[in-house]
Amino acid sequence: MFAAVAGRLFHCLLLAFMFELADFSVASNKVFASDTPGFVGSGACAACHQDQARSWSDSHHGWALRPATVENVLGDFNDANFTLKGLTSRFSIRDGRYFVETDGADGKPATFEVKYTVGVSPLQQYLVELDGGRLQPLDLAWDVAQKRWFHLYPDTEVSAGNGLHWTGPYKNWQARCAVCHQTDFRKNFDPASHGYKSQWSDLTVGCEACHGPGSAHVAWAEKRTTAAPDEQLDPHGWMRRTGISKQAVEQDMCGPCHSRREALGADSTLPTGAFGDGYRLSYLANGSYFADGQQEGEVYVLGSFLQSKMHEKGVTCTNCHDPHSGQLVAEGNAVCTQCHNEVGRPEFPTLKRAVYDASSHHHHVPGTPGSQCVSCHMPERNYMVVDARRDHFFRIPDPLLSEKVGSPSACLSCHTAKSAQWAADAIGTWYPEHKPGKTGYGEAFAAARRDGLNQATISGLVEVASDASKTAIVRASAVAEIGDQADAEIASRLLPLLSDNSDLVRRAAVQLWRNAPEGERVAVLLPLLDDKIAAVRLAAALELSIVQMEGLPAEQRSKLRTSLENLRASMAASADFPEGQMAIGGLAMATRNWDAAKDAFAEAAFFDPQLVDAWLSRARISSALGDVADATSVLSTGYQKNPGNAVIALNLGQLFIQQGRLEEAETTLKTAVGATPDNQELRITLAIVLLHRGNLADAKLEIDALLAVAPQKSDVLMLLGLWEVASGNVAGARKTVRKIQGLYPGIQFPGPLDALSRMP
Repeated sequence: MFAAVAGRLFHCLLLAFMFELADFSVASNKVFASDTPGFVGSGACAACHQDQARSWSDSHHGWALRPATVENVLGDFNDANFTLKGLTSRFSIRDGRYFVETDGADGKPATFEVKYTVGVSPLQQYLVELDGGRLQPLDLAWDVAQKRWFHLYPDTEVSAGNGLHWTGPYKNWQARCAVCHQTDFRKNFDPASHGYKSQWSDLTVGCEACHGPGSAHVAWAEKRTTAAPDEQLDPHGWMRRTGISKQAVEQDMCGPCHSRREALGADSTLPTGAFGDGYRLSYLANGSYFADGQQEGEVYVLGSFLQSKMHEKGVTCTNCHDPHSGQLVAEGNAVCTQCHNEVGRPEFPTLKRAVYDASSHHHHVPGTPGSQCVSCHMPERNYMVVDARRDHFFRIPDPLLSEKVGSPSACLSCHTAKSAQWAADAIGTWYPEHKPGKTGYGEAFAAARRDGLNQATISGLVEVASDASKTAIVRASAVAEIGDQADAEIASRLLPLLSDNSDLVRRAAVQLWRNAPEGERVAVLLPLLDDKIAAVRLAAALELSIVQMEGLPAEQRSKLRTSLENLRASMAASADFPEGQMAIGGLAMATRNWDAAKDAFAEAAFFDPQLVDAWLSRARISSALGDVADATSVLSTGYQKNPGNAVIALNLGQLFIQQGRLEEAETTLKTAVGATPDNQELRITLAIVLLHRGNLADAKLEIDALLAVAPQKSDVLMLLGLWEVASGNVAGARKTVRKIQGLYPGIQFPGPLDALSRMP
């Protein structure tokens, strides 16, 4: 009797917890049956699926976003302080609400109320609501294990006014985080006010984030209790995908949030869609991945897993992780030995049967870190200061390759005093049959990154891209490394990749045709506007955006216009990203919509005043259209926002020179040279201005500084000759001219030196 009552009580408490997380002001939370199922909230699921709900309730998904209540806030808000770089932040509680006093967007101390908590372990972050409904996560986070406050970016410049400040656009919750931390999230960004009226069905990652909207299923379940099941009302129809493997379903379901990717739309996608219809997966790019494919930046899981032999053999997320609790399905090495053992596992028949969890395999003392499978095959790397995440590329350590390409070595991360050769010799002794050799892409990627793209490095990348034995993400990444540097021969050789089975490869291959003649580019890329995957269609549309439509047949012209509209709509979904506005501006330039381009670049600069390319792009359009005054005004403002910036200063100085405003040019360039004294182009431009103004003494100082580092540079020698002429040292100028002629035969001389160059 008591057990039954206790069970009902737990059920009621669990339902109350579920309903606390749901925002029932959202109309779609009504339970209804229709052809298009709606969201019902996790509370509706818990009534029947109690075991799953119990596992989920304390999972990382369940803690992805919660209201800031005493039950959910883990950090110390009892008048605690944290000081970094002279700034002291204070944490307090008033009337059951949580507050942080720290620097605001203007750099001045202010008090902010914490609205939500993010995460549960190993750290917890806190969301503050600013004007326009903007939610911003503080850079101050709580270390759950060490019970301390810490800063997520202690060594990075993230002060007020910087786009990376916690109040800035790169830290905006709705733009960067919400679709993966909330269920059925709708951004509802207003470009005019730069504000948000966001909505969601569940505050956190609830049942329907993975299983899809459940109204039809709930309606079926309710009907089933009073009548025979209606076979026409499939309880799982919104999730079942006929003919697609469990791995593919889970990859498309889990991958969007557990990957480094760009969203094609503004809102949460349904978990039943193909990954490429909602997102562009990042390639194994420099800075994100080491050359051999190991994780470097914060890339999460999918890109690493797609490189692995386990993925190739059909292993999927739930082979290792419980889908509701998020925990591993077993403890320690038992996760791996459920498959890697002496009897094998039926669904993976190609597994080598052997004893793995023994010293005969790992050659380390049992119970030590070295005896753990993950230590060698899933090395970890810290992110967000305290968050250690394991690499899901599942590979045999190759210390010599790591040494060659500059990636971490799993062996030397523990044996720090040893050499790569020592580790390789040990592996060779233990496994004489194992012959570590070329990965086939680590060396190719490393060479391209080290030496740049040249005939040899491109050839290596083409070899990787053409090798069907390589995984799709590796082949696609090799193509992406080549990018738009492919010549006609390379593009033709890789033409079959446009019809590859992998949408990752097809998408990457599109860019190879950027520099092809227009007719050829249209011929090979236009069919991809009908590709079954949205990411490929949009990539093709982007590369065709500069095509002169007037020369196309009516049907092709119509198809391209439609595709460009879809591309614009996709880009508009990222209108609250500075980099999204840059992409919008780039497309507007390609389609010669100059006003739209200028507006987009202005928005990008508004979001992030340190985004130098935004100021430059807007100014260059104005200058090209003949509005030099507007270009000058734009760069002047940009220079105020980025004082001493060499690139803006140089372009602004050149605009001043163009208008004969030499005094302003001198002031601007002198300030920039003081900030970046090693910039030769700045010094050269400044020296020209000083010569024009007749300031020979200061001009000589700049020329001498240039001669000290670039004594044979043609521009520097020209300046020296001009200064000598202006100083009346004609003999010296003739000597300098002869030196230039000897170094650069046939070079053209400016007016004052041209006559001297013709003298015998």
